[in-house]
Amino acid sequence: MNQPLASRLRILLILGRVSNLPTVWSNCLAGWWLAGAGHAGKLPLLLLGMSALYIGGMYLNDAFDAEFDRQRRTIRPIPSGRITEPEVWRFGWGWLGLGIVLLLGLGKLAGVLAVLLAVCILIYNQTHKLITASPWIMGFCRFWVYVIAGLAGANDATLPDGLLGWAVWGGIALALYIVGLSYVARRESFRSPVPYWPLLLLAAPVLIAWLMNPGEFRAAALWLTLVLALWVARCVRPIFQPGAINVGRVVSGLLAGIVFVDWLAVAPECPRGLSLIFLLLFGATQALQRYIPAT
Repeated sequence: MNQPLASRLRILLILGRVSNLPTVWSNCLAGWWLAGAGHAGKLPLLLLGMSALYIGGMYLNDAFDAEFDRQRRTIRPIPSGRITEPEVWRFGWGWLGLGIVLLLGLGKLAGVLAVLLAVCILIYNQTHKLITASPWIMGFCRFWVYVIAGLAGANDATLPDGLLGWAVWGGIALALYIVGLSYVARRESFRSPVPYWPLLLLAAPVLIAWLMNPGEFRAAALWLTLVLALWVARCVRPIFQPGAINVGRVVSGLLAGIVFVDWLAVAPECPRGLSLIFLLLFGATQALQRYIPAT
């Protein structure tokens, strides 16, 4: 691969934040599994569609933030001149449209929810630098990933129970975790102190898993609850220490922890094969973040 082509490819990968794609795939697997793990043939469409929506959302994030980045983050691809703003807009809209078309292949309801997810992505990208409550919109985005994945995994006969049960609760747990993470991430752009209260939301998956898994199921999920808690504690530890904080590193670690949140959601009855996939996705996220920035 010649140097200009390699450089161009790297810029496109950075704009798409592709190092975080394994966390989107883990969301899809968790929602699919919790809703019944049916229709395995729909998984490729689900994974591809959600990947396209995620990449499109990331491209549009830079497009909407172009003026902000020119003032505060000049190393980003657009203000540094490594790609033009119109190109980023075209890529963003193209990926977003592709994601909707792919998810429409899962059914009409999935297509409608894909449009709703795309709207949430656009609202977040347009407002996240303007309103302090924007992390809640980001939480909604990941919540809809679980719901659409639940549609893909629910058998027709079990649709009400599968879709409106564990998949939704898993989506709520993930959404709250994402809200806490996003409040921390906001401090990377605005250079203000990291508040402590959003960190409490990072514990939401542990609390919901405790409530969802009584008796013997609680014991089965306990070890993974501990893994998630220790990982989050490791990531946020610098916030409580004196000196400058590398917020990007904190956020990157918490993003990788999304895989543990998904794994915990399915932990009580998770087969070894699926557990291995979650481990591989966590490792892939960590490995990719070394080459492609997560934020």
